[in-house]
Amino acid sequence: MSIWSRLTGRGTKAGVWSDGGAFQDMLGAILSGVTAKSGATVNRQTAFRVAVVFCCLRVLGEGVAQVPFKVMRSGRSTVSRHPERFDATDHPLYDLLHRAPNGWQTSFEFREQMVMHAALCGRAHVFKNMVNIGSRGPVVAELILLDPGRVKVVQNEDWSLTYKVTGAKSGEVKDFPQDAIWTVRGPSWDGVLGLDVLNIARDAIGLSISTEESHSKLHAKGVRPSGVYSVDNTLDAKQYKQLRDWVTAEFVGAENAGIPMILGGGAKWVSQVMNGVDSQHMETRLHQITEICRFFRVLPLMVGHSDKTQTFASAEQMFLAHVVHTLMPWYERIQQSADVNLLSKADRQAGYYTKLVEAGLLRGAMKDTAEYLARLTMGGIMERNEARGKLDLNPIEGLDEPLTPTNMTTDPTGAPAPTAGA
Repeated sequence: MSIWSRLTGRGTKAGVWSDGGAFQDMLGAILSGVTAKSGATVNRQTAFRVAVVFCCLRVLGEGVAQVPFKVMRSGRSTVSRHPERFDATDHPLYDLLHRAPNGWQTSFEFREQMVMHAALCGRAHVFKNMVNIGSRGPVVAELILLDPGRVKVVQNEDWSLTYKVTGAKSGEVKDFPQDAIWTVRGPSWDGVLGLDVLNIARDAIGLSISTEESHSKLHAKGVRPSGVYSVDNTLDAKQYKQLRDWVTAEFVGAENAGIPMILGGGAKWVSQVMNGVDSQHMETRLHQITEICRFFRVLPLMVGHSDKTQTFASAEQMFLAHVVHTLMPWYERIQQSADVNLLSKADRQAGYYTKLVEAGLLRGAMKDTAEYLARLTMGGIMERNEARGKLDLNPIEGLDEPLTPTNMTTDPTGAPAPTAGA
Protein backbone atom coordinates (compact mmCIF):
# COMPACT_ATOMS: atom_id res chain seq x y z
CA MET A 1 0.00 0.00 0.00
CA SER A 2 1.37 3.44 -0.94
CA ILE A 3 2.16 6.21 1.51
CA TRP A 4 -0.68 8.26 0.08
CA SER A 5 -3.08 5.35 0.70
CA ARG A 6 -1.86 5.18 4.28
CA LEU A 7 -2.47 8.89 4.75
CA THR A 8 -5.88 8.98 3.15
CA GLY A 9 -7.35 5.61 4.02
CA ARG A 10 -6.05 4.39 7.36
CA GLY A 11 -6.70 5.69 10.81
CA THR A 12 -7.73 9.27 10.00
CA LYS A 13 -10.97 11.13 10.44
CA ALA A 14 -13.03 11.83 7.38
CA GLY A 15 -11.89 14.97 5.59
CA VAL A 16 -12.83 16.93 2.50
CA TRP A 17 -10.79 17.45 -0.60
CA SER A 18 -9.83 21.07 -1.10
CA ASP A 19 -8.71 23.12 -4.08
CA GLY A 20 -4.95 22.78 -4.33
CA GLY A 21 -4.34 25.50 -6.93
CA ALA A 22 -2.99 28.15 -4.58
CA PHE A 23 -1.02 25.58 -2.63
CA GLN A 24 0.53 24.22 -5.82
CA ASP A 25 1.79 27.73 -6.60
CA MET A 26 3.32 27.98 -3.14
CA LEU A 27 4.82 24.49 -3.44
CA GLY A 28 6.40 25.42 -6.77
CA ALA A 29 8.03 28.45 -5.16
CA ILE A 30 9.40 26.33 -2.32
CA LEU A 31 10.90 23.74 -4.64
CA SER A 32 12.33 26.24 -7.12
CA GLY A 33 13.88 28.38 -4.40
CA VAL A 34 14.47 32.09 -4.03
CA THR A 35 17.24 34.28 -5.40
CA ALA A 36 19.70 35.68 -2.85
CA LYS A 37 21.31 39.10 -3.18
CA SER A 38 24.43 37.38 -4.49
CA GLY A 39 22.42 36.12 -7.46
CA ALA A 40 22.46 32.46 -6.40
CA THR A 41 19.26 30.42 -6.29
CA VAL A 42 18.72 29.07 -2.77
CA ASN A 43 16.54 26.01 -2.23
CA ARG A 44 16.95 22.75 -0.39
CA GLN A 45 18.95 21.11 -3.16
CA THR A 46 21.43 23.98 -3.53
CA ALA A 47 21.67 24.50 0.25
CA PHE A 48 22.64 20.86 0.79
CA ARG A 49 25.65 21.42 -1.48
CA VAL A 50 27.00 24.02 0.94
CA ALA A 51 29.23 21.99 3.26
CA VAL A 52 28.53 23.99 6.42
CA VAL A 53 24.74 23.82 5.93
CA PHE A 54 24.84 20.05 5.40
CA CYS A 55 27.19 19.62 8.36
CA CYS A 56 25.01 21.75 10.68
CA LEU A 57 22.00 19.62 9.80
CA ARG A 58 23.99 16.44 10.45
CA VAL A 59 25.25 17.75 13.79
CA LEU A 60 21.72 18.52 14.95
CA GLY A 61 20.11 15.42 13.47
CA GLU A 62 22.72 12.97 14.72
CA GLY A 63 22.91 14.71 18.10
CA VAL A 64 19.23 13.96 18.68
CA ALA A 65 19.18 10.56 16.96
CA GLN A 66 22.16 8.99 18.74
CA VAL A 67 20.66 9.00 22.24
CA PRO A 68 17.93 6.55 23.35
CA PHE A 69 14.35 7.81 22.97
CA LYS A 70 12.07 6.08 25.46
CA VAL A 71 8.63 6.17 26.99
CA MET A 72 9.05 6.38 30.75
CA ARG A 73 6.65 6.14 33.67
CA SER A 74 6.90 7.67 37.11
CA GLY A 75 5.00 6.28 40.08
CA ARG A 76 4.85 6.20 43.85
CA SER A 77 7.79 4.47 45.49
CA THR A 78 7.42 2.00 48.33
CA VAL A 79 10.86 2.80 49.79
CA SER A 80 11.15 6.56 49.33
CA ARG A 81 9.14 9.75 49.22
CA HIS A 82 10.61 10.37 45.79
CA PRO A 83 8.79 8.80 42.81
CA GLU A 84 10.19 5.83 40.97
CA ARG A 85 10.95 6.06 37.25
CA PHE A 86 11.24 3.11 34.91
CA ASP A 87 11.04 2.21 31.22
CA ALA A 88 7.42 1.80 30.13
CA THR A 89 8.10 -1.13 27.82
CA ASP A 90 4.45 -2.19 28.02
CA HIS A 91 3.26 1.01 26.34
CA PRO A 92 2.45 0.66 22.59
CA LEU A 93 4.47 3.80 21.84
CA TYR A 94 7.68 2.50 23.41
CA ASP A 95 8.90 0.37 20.51
CA LEU A 96 7.88 3.01 17.95
CA LEU A 97 10.05 5.70 19.51
CA HIS A 98 12.86 3.46 20.67
CA ARG A 99 13.36 1.21 17.64
CA ALA A 100 10.92 1.15 14.69
CA PRO A 101 8.51 4.06 14.04
CA ASN A 102 7.38 2.54 10.73
CA GLY A 103 8.09 -0.37 8.41
CA TRP A 104 11.14 1.10 6.65
CA GLN A 105 12.95 3.35 9.13
CA THR A 106 14.80 2.87 12.39
CA SER A 107 14.33 5.28 15.26
CA PHE A 108 17.74 6.80 14.50
CA GLU A 109 16.88 7.44 10.85
CA PHE A 110 13.45 8.79 11.73
CA ARG A 111 14.70 11.27 14.33
CA GLU A 112 17.63 12.37 12.18
CA GLN A 113 15.28 13.17 9.30
CA MET A 114 12.75 14.85 11.59
CA VAL A 115 15.33 17.21 13.09
CA MET A 116 16.76 18.03 9.65
CA HIS A 117 13.25 19.04 8.53
CA ALA A 118 12.64 21.15 11.63
CA ALA A 119 16.10 22.76 11.62
CA LEU A 120 16.06 23.77 7.94
CA CYS A 121 12.37 24.42 7.26
CA GLY A 122 11.24 25.36 10.78
CA ARG A 123 8.85 22.43 11.13
CA ALA A 124 8.60 18.65 10.88
CA HIS A 125 5.25 17.01 10.24
CA VAL A 126 4.55 13.39 11.18
CA PHE A 127 1.38 11.52 10.24
CA LYS A 128 0.02 9.40 13.10
CA ASN A 129 -1.54 6.18 11.91
CA MET A 130 -4.03 5.34 14.67
CA VAL A 131 -5.59 1.93 15.38
CA ASN A 132 -7.89 0.65 18.11
CA ILE A 133 -6.39 -1.78 20.62
CA GLY A 134 -8.96 -3.28 22.99
CA SER A 135 -9.60 -1.27 26.12
CA ARG A 136 -6.85 1.22 25.32
CA GLY A 137 -8.85 2.65 22.44
CA PRO A 138 -7.03 4.43 19.59
CA VAL A 139 -3.24 4.27 19.87
CA VAL A 140 -0.42 5.30 17.53
CA ALA A 141 0.63 2.29 15.44
CA GLU A 142 2.88 4.01 12.90
CA LEU A 143 4.69 7.33 12.46
CA ILE A 144 5.25 8.63 8.91
CA LEU A 145 7.31 11.75 8.19
CA LEU A 146 5.87 14.14 5.60
CA ASP A 147 7.81 16.47 3.33
CA PRO A 148 7.34 19.91 4.95
CA GLY A 149 7.19 21.49 1.50
CA ARG A 150 3.98 19.54 0.82
CA VAL A 151 2.17 20.48 4.02
CA LYS A 152 0.28 23.74 4.44
CA VAL A 153 -0.95 24.63 7.93
CA VAL A 154 -4.14 26.68 8.32
CA GLN A 155 -5.34 28.04 11.66
CA ASN A 156 -9.13 28.04 11.87
CA GLU A 157 -11.38 30.56 13.58
CA ASP A 158 -11.55 28.39 16.70
CA TRP A 159 -7.69 28.33 16.85
CA SER A 160 -7.55 24.68 15.82
CA LEU A 161 -5.25 23.66 12.96
CA THR A 162 -5.98 22.02 9.63
CA TYR A 163 -3.17 20.38 7.65
CA LYS A 164 -3.44 20.42 3.85
CA VAL A 165 -1.17 17.66 2.53
CA THR A 166 -0.31 17.43 -1.17
CA GLY A 167 0.26 13.98 -2.63
CA ALA A 168 3.75 13.51 -4.06
CA LYS A 169 2.51 11.76 -7.23
CA SER A 170 -1.15 12.65 -7.61
CA GLY A 171 -0.85 16.31 -6.67
CA GLU A 172 -4.18 16.05 -4.84
CA VAL A 173 -4.65 17.95 -1.61
CA LYS A 174 -6.16 16.23 1.43
CA ASP A 175 -7.30 17.96 4.64
CA PHE A 176 -6.22 16.38 7.94
CA PRO A 177 -7.38 17.41 11.43
CA GLN A 178 -4.95 18.55 14.07
CA ASP A 179 -5.00 15.27 15.99
CA ALA A 180 -3.81 13.32 12.91
CA ILE A 181 -0.49 15.16 12.59
CA TRP A 182 2.39 15.47 15.06
CA THR A 183 4.32 18.69 14.45
CA VAL A 184 7.73 19.55 15.87
CA ARG A 185 8.31 23.28 15.45
CA GLY A 186 11.52 25.22 15.55
CA PRO A 187 11.57 28.76 16.97
CA SER A 188 8.25 30.34 15.97
CA TRP A 189 6.79 33.85 15.73
CA ASP A 190 3.10 32.92 15.54
CA GLY A 191 3.11 29.57 17.35
CA VAL A 192 1.78 27.81 14.25
CA LEU A 193 4.74 27.74 11.87
CA GLY A 194 8.38 27.55 12.82
CA LEU A 195 10.69 30.16 11.31
CA ASP A 196 12.04 28.96 7.97
CA VAL A 197 15.83 29.09 8.38
CA LEU A 198 16.37 28.37 4.69
CA ASN A 199 14.48 31.56 3.84
CA ILE A 200 15.89 33.69 6.66
CA ALA A 201 19.49 32.70 5.94
CA ARG A 202 19.15 32.77 2.15
CA ASP A 203 21.64 35.64 1.67
CA ALA A 204 24.30 33.99 3.85
CA ILE A 205 23.78 30.65 2.10
CA GLY A 206 23.59 32.33 -1.30
CA LEU A 207 26.90 34.11 -0.75
CA SER A 208 28.51 30.78 0.12
CA ILE A 209 27.12 29.25 -3.07
CA SER A 210 28.29 32.17 -5.20
CA THR A 211 31.74 32.31 -3.62
CA GLU A 212 32.32 28.60 -4.09
CA GLU A 213 31.09 28.75 -7.68
CA SER A 214 33.29 31.75 -8.41
CA HIS A 215 36.32 30.09 -6.84
CA SER A 216 35.67 26.91 -8.81
CA LYS A 217 35.51 28.81 -12.07
CA LEU A 218 38.70 30.64 -11.11
CA HIS A 219 40.57 27.34 -10.90
CA ALA A 220 38.85 25.93 -13.98
CA LYS A 221 40.05 28.86 -16.08
CA GLY A 222 43.53 29.10 -14.59
CA VAL A 223 45.06 31.36 -11.97
CA ARG A 224 44.33 34.48 -14.04
CA PRO A 225 41.52 33.32 -16.32
CA SER A 226 40.71 36.44 -18.34
CA GLY A 227 42.45 39.39 -19.88
CA VAL A 228 43.23 41.24 -23.10
CA TYR A 229 45.48 39.80 -25.83
CA SER A 230 46.55 42.93 -27.68
CA VAL A 231 48.15 42.98 -31.16
CA ASP A 232 49.34 45.90 -33.25
CA ASN A 233 47.70 44.84 -36.51
CA THR A 234 44.02 44.64 -37.38
CA LEU A 235 42.64 41.07 -37.45
CA ASP A 236 40.05 39.82 -39.88
CA ALA A 237 37.38 37.32 -38.79
CA LYS A 238 39.44 34.26 -39.73
CA GLN A 239 42.58 35.51 -37.95
CA TYR A 240 40.55 36.43 -34.86
CA LYS A 241 39.04 32.93 -34.64
CA GLN A 242 42.41 31.26 -35.14
CA LEU A 243 44.03 33.39 -32.42
CA ARG A 244 41.16 32.85 -29.96
CA ASP A 245 41.21 29.07 -30.51
CA TRP A 246 44.99 28.99 -30.01
CA VAL A 247 44.88 30.94 -26.74
CA THR A 248 41.98 28.83 -25.42
CA ALA A 249 43.63 25.53 -26.31
CA GLU A 250 47.13 26.35 -25.09
CA PHE A 251 46.71 28.56 -22.04
CA VAL A 252 43.17 28.24 -20.55
CA GLY A 253 42.44 25.65 -17.87
CA ALA A 254 43.88 24.64 -14.53
CA GLU A 255 46.17 22.11 -16.21
CA ASN A 256 47.79 24.97 -18.17
CA ALA A 257 48.20 27.31 -15.20
CA GLY A 258 51.76 28.62 -14.94
CA ILE A 259 52.73 27.85 -18.56
CA PRO A 260 54.61 30.88 -19.91
CA MET A 261 52.89 32.62 -22.83
CA ILE A 262 55.25 33.41 -25.71
CA LEU A 263 53.99 36.33 -27.78
CA GLY A 264 55.32 37.75 -31.01
CA GLY A 265 54.60 40.54 -33.44
CA GLY A 266 54.27 43.15 -30.73
CA ALA A 267 51.43 41.25 -28.98
CA LYS A 268 50.72 41.92 -25.29
CA TRP A 269 48.70 40.11 -22.59
CA VAL A 270 46.98 42.29 -19.99
CA SER A 271 45.14 40.50 -17.17
CA GLN A 272 41.76 41.99 -16.20
CA VAL A 273 40.59 39.62 -13.43
CA MET A 274 41.59 39.33 -9.77
CA ASN A 275 42.97 36.04 -8.50
CA GLY A 276 41.79 34.21 -5.41
CA VAL A 277 44.10 36.18 -3.11
CA ASP A 278 43.16 39.56 -4.60
CA SER A 279 39.42 38.95 -4.21
CA GLN A 280 39.86 37.41 -0.70
CA HIS A 281 37.81 34.34 -1.58
CA MET A 282 39.25 32.29 1.27
CA GLU A 283 38.52 34.96 3.88
CA THR A 284 34.96 35.29 2.61
CA ARG A 285 34.38 31.55 2.60
CA LEU A 286 35.74 31.16 6.14
CA HIS A 287 33.56 34.02 7.36
CA GLN A 288 30.47 32.40 5.84
CA ILE A 289 31.10 29.27 7.91
CA THR A 290 30.62 31.13 11.18
CA GLU A 291 27.79 33.22 9.72
CA ILE A 292 25.73 30.17 8.71
CA CYS A 293 26.54 28.43 12.03
CA ARG A 294 24.92 31.37 13.83
CA PHE A 295 21.62 30.77 12.03
CA PHE A 296 21.58 27.11 13.11
CA ARG A 297 23.00 27.88 16.58
CA VAL A 298 25.79 25.37 16.06
CA LEU A 299 29.32 26.06 17.31
CA PRO A 300 31.82 26.29 14.41
CA LEU A 301 33.96 23.69 16.18
CA MET A 302 31.20 21.13 15.62
CA VAL A 303 31.41 21.55 11.84
CA GLY A 304 35.20 21.18 11.81
CA HIS A 305 36.05 24.89 11.89
CA SER A 306 38.37 26.09 14.67
CA ASP A 307 40.60 29.08 15.29
CA LYS A 308 44.31 29.03 16.13
CA THR A 309 43.80 29.98 19.79
CA GLN A 310 41.79 26.86 20.61
CA THR A 311 43.24 24.35 23.08
CA PHE A 312 42.14 20.90 24.23
CA ALA A 313 40.75 22.45 27.42
CA SER A 314 38.70 25.04 25.56
CA ALA A 315 37.52 22.41 23.06
CA GLU A 316 36.20 20.28 25.93
CA GLN A 317 34.18 23.22 27.24
CA MET A 318 32.90 23.91 23.74
CA PHE A 319 31.66 20.34 23.45
CA LEU A 320 29.87 20.80 26.78
CA ALA A 321 28.42 24.09 25.54
CA HIS A 322 27.20 22.30 22.43
CA VAL A 323 25.25 19.82 24.55
CA VAL A 324 23.83 22.47 26.89
CA HIS A 325 23.03 25.27 24.47
CA THR A 326 22.46 23.47 21.15
CA LEU A 327 21.18 19.94 21.80
CA MET A 328 19.28 20.31 25.08
CA PRO A 329 16.78 22.85 23.66
CA TRP A 330 16.05 20.39 20.84
CA TYR A 331 15.67 17.55 23.35
CA GLU A 332 13.15 19.51 25.40
CA ARG A 333 11.33 20.74 22.29
CA ILE A 334 10.87 17.18 20.99
CA GLN A 335 10.01 15.66 24.39
CA GLN A 336 7.27 18.17 25.15
CA SER A 337 5.88 17.91 21.63
CA ALA A 338 5.82 14.11 21.84
CA ASP A 339 4.15 14.20 25.28
CA VAL A 340 1.37 16.45 23.99
CA ASN A 341 0.84 14.90 20.55
CA LEU A 342 1.59 11.20 21.02
CA LEU A 343 0.49 10.52 24.60
CA SER A 344 -3.12 10.89 25.65
CA LYS A 345 -4.15 13.02 28.60
CA ALA A 346 -4.93 9.81 30.49
CA ASP A 347 -1.40 8.57 29.77
CA ARG A 348 0.16 11.77 31.11
CA GLN A 349 -2.00 11.66 34.23
CA ALA A 350 -0.90 8.06 34.76
CA GLY A 351 2.74 9.20 34.84
CA TYR A 352 3.85 8.40 31.27
CA TYR A 353 6.28 10.74 29.54
CA THR A 354 8.88 10.60 26.78
CA LYS A 355 12.60 10.98 27.41
CA LEU A 356 15.66 11.51 25.25
CA VAL A 357 18.35 10.03 27.49
CA GLU A 358 21.22 12.50 27.17
CA ALA A 359 23.56 10.19 29.08
CA GLY A 360 23.79 8.27 25.81
CA LEU A 361 26.13 11.02 24.57
CA LEU A 362 28.85 9.54 26.81
CA ARG A 363 28.81 6.15 25.11
CA GLY A 364 31.68 7.09 22.79
CA ALA A 365 33.94 8.42 25.57
CA MET A 366 34.91 5.49 27.81
CA LYS A 367 37.02 7.57 30.18
CA ASP A 368 34.18 10.05 30.74
CA THR A 369 31.71 7.20 31.13
CA ALA A 370 33.91 5.46 33.72
CA GLU A 371 34.36 8.64 35.76
CA TYR A 372 30.66 9.43 35.54
CA LEU A 373 29.56 5.98 36.75
CA ALA A 374 32.30 5.79 39.41
CA ARG A 375 31.20 9.05 41.01
CA LEU A 376 27.57 7.99 41.06
CA THR A 377 28.28 4.56 42.57
CA MET A 378 30.86 5.78 45.10
CA GLY A 379 28.43 8.45 46.27
CA GLY A 380 25.63 5.94 46.72
CA ILE A 381 23.49 7.56 44.03
CA MET A 382 23.56 4.51 41.76
CA GLU A 383 23.82 0.80 42.57
CA ARG A 384 26.82 -1.03 41.14
CA ASN A 385 24.65 -3.45 39.20
CA GLU A 386 22.74 -0.48 37.85
CA ALA A 387 26.03 0.96 36.62
CA ARG A 388 26.90 -2.38 35.01
CA GLY A 389 23.57 -2.26 33.22
CA LYS A 390 24.56 1.11 31.72
CA LEU A 391 27.51 -0.72 30.14
CA ASP A 392 25.32 -3.63 28.96
CA LEU A 393 26.98 -5.96 31.48
CA ASN A 394 25.12 -8.63 33.45
CA PRO A 395 24.50 -8.07 37.18
CA ILE A 396 26.73 -9.70 39.83
CA GLU A 397 25.37 -11.13 43.06
CA GLY A 398 25.84 -8.82 46.02
CA LEU A 399 26.09 -5.56 44.07
CA ASP A 400 22.46 -4.50 44.44
CA GLU A 401 23.03 -2.42 47.56
CA PRO A 402 24.09 1.23 47.15
CA LEU A 403 27.44 2.20 48.66
CA THR A 404 27.68 4.73 51.48
CA PRO A 405 30.67 7.08 51.76
CA THR A 406 32.77 6.23 54.85
CA ASN A 407 32.34 9.68 56.38
CA MET A 408 28.54 9.31 56.17
CA THR A 409 28.19 5.73 57.50
CA THR A 410 25.52 5.43 60.21
CA ASP A 411 23.97 2.14 61.26
CA PRO A 412 22.12 2.09 64.62
CA THR A 413 21.88 -1.73 64.55
CA GLY A 414 25.65 -2.13 64.52
CA ALA A 415 25.55 -4.26 61.38
CA PRO A 416 28.25 -3.41 58.86
CA ALA A 417 26.92 -1.30 55.98
CA PRO A 418 28.38 -1.41 52.48
CA THR A 419 30.74 1.56 52.16
CA ALA A 420 32.56 3.24 49.33
CA GLY A 421 35.82 1.92 50.77
CA ALA A 422 34.63 -1.70 50.80
